[in-house]
Amino acid sequence: MLRGVSAISLDVKGRVALPKRYREDLDALCDGVFVCTIDHQLPCLLLYPLPEWERIEAKLSRLSSLNPAERRLQRLLLGHAFECEMDGQGRILIAPTLRDYAGLDGKAMLVGQLNKFELWNSDKWQQQIDQDIQIQAESAEALSDRLSNFSL
Repeated sequence: MLRGVSAISLDVKGRVALPKRYREDLDALCDGVFVCTIDHQLPCLLLYPLPEWERIEAKLSRLSSLNPAERRLQRLLLGHAFECEMDGQGRILIAPTLRDYAGLDGKAMLVGQLNKFELWNSDKWQQQIDQDIQIQAESAEALSDRLSNFSL
């Protein structure tokens, strides 16, 4: 399970070092092989361990290339997908086009989302969290059935 948020840095070559607490489990889960792609709704990247990405890819392959919305989603996620491998120091290289999309330029946030990580520009991450908290506070009474029955 990938959870928690970590402040990380990109080096001059565009590599990020995954926090040590994840490395052993990720080695066992995916032999250190990931797929990184864009988030089609937010200005961040999605970093999937390879077995998780293969499940997503199977779902994407079942979409119709004749349906414009489904084809658009395939184009965005598959077209930007970049396989990357963790090196001996726990670093992975983020492709330049992906770094540009997310505005990654030094400081970044790695956010665990159970089956994947989100990779954010630090400033954009803080803006998104501030916005999410505000929206959640304003719309607490308009929760979906699933959220209204959810307790922490």
